[in-house]
Amino acid sequence: MGGVEVRDDRARGVLEAFEGGELVGHIVYFTLDAPEAALVPVHTEVASAHEGKGIAGSLATELYALAAREGVAVAPLCPYVVKWAERHPEQAPVASEELMRAALDKVRKDPSTW
Repeated sequence: MGGVEVRDDRARGVLEAFEGGELVGHIVYFTLDAPEAALVPVHTEVASAHEGKGIAGSLATELYALAAREGVAVAPLCPYVVKWAERHPEQAPVASEELMRAALDKVRKDPSTW
């Protein structure tokens, strides 16, 4: 998407979208090491003034591209990313049931990850 720059801030667990230097959206995620390395998106948000521009889709696209570059899975818990992945199966490999269980278990044990 022209004009939108997506940056990964792994230390904070956030993928951020900027337009003209302004933060316009983000995906919050955490990482898992077991049963396999994975990114686990939990929340997607786009500033109301920027909705409908494809920013959330750009974020989801970059999340899966980032995971592919790093050779890790994506275990989506964020409802938006789940729906995006269903619409883009060629870009979004389905996570194993075991991985999804591990992601949900982490959220249950540590609600701050949600």
